[in-house]
Amino acid sequence: MLRYLKAQASSLTASAADFLVTIALVNFFDLGYLTASIAGTFTGGGINFYINRNWVFNATTKMLKWQVFRYVLVWLGNLILVTMGVYLLTHFFYFNYLLSKILLSVLIGITYNYIMQKQFIFSIK
Repeated sequence: MLRYLKAQASSLTASAADFLVTIALVNFFDLGYLTASIAGTFTGGGINFYINRNWVFNATTKMLKWQVFRYVLVWLGNLILVTMGVYLLTHFFYFNYLLSKILLSVLIGITYNYIMQKQFIFSIK
């Protein structure tokens, strides 16, 4: 249970960075919401990997290159799911882009990211 709570703290930290980048790019740099969302996802993904490897799963003795490779695969799935979801909710259902991103990030985070990171990325030697 402690590992799950640590993973959620890591996810919140990464999500905060993700949202700050997304909001800044949309509001201060006049970037489109999808491009900004992708840039935010990149930022959050890097932070999440670092925290999870070093603190949540304590997997620093395992092969970094394979963890990075697996993380990128999982992260690409996350990127596709979140970006498609944000587009669908914003474009067709007229949700605010930020609300769309929050909803999708939470849903994907608790159903996909944690499970994949625990079982596929950081548990394999």
